[in-house]
Amino acid sequence: QVQLVESGGGLVQAGGSLRLSCAVSRSDVSFNALGWYRQAPGKQRELVASMDRWETTRYAGSAEGRFTISRDNAKSTIYLQMNELKPEDTAVYLCHVQVFIGRDPYPYDYWGQGTQVTVSS
Repeated sequence: QVQLVESGGGLVQAGGSLRLSCAVSRSDVSFNALGWYRQAPGKQRELVASMDRWETTRYAGSAEGRFTISRDNAKSTIYLQMNELKPEDTAVYLCHVQVFIGRDPYPYDYWGQGTQVTVSS
């Protein structure tokens, strides 16, 4: 079983920065794909940033130039660095990973529990 533990959310003023972390509970995993999503009240969940197994990154237009997704394979952790935060970035942020576990050839999908990010104006 794999669990994802998110941290780093909180309250920040507009223009500030936060770094979200998502730690995978097992060390014998290799990332196939990963991403950060967010969901604001009354809105659909949207993909903010993603990274594939070759570390190619993609960003939503609203995040481009301000957010950076990264991973630390040694720590089995993924990150989302968020700079120049705006009130419209306020949402619950969730991490998603698709991983290979040990020698199992099939990838598995897991979601974090979500962390609240609130940006005040």
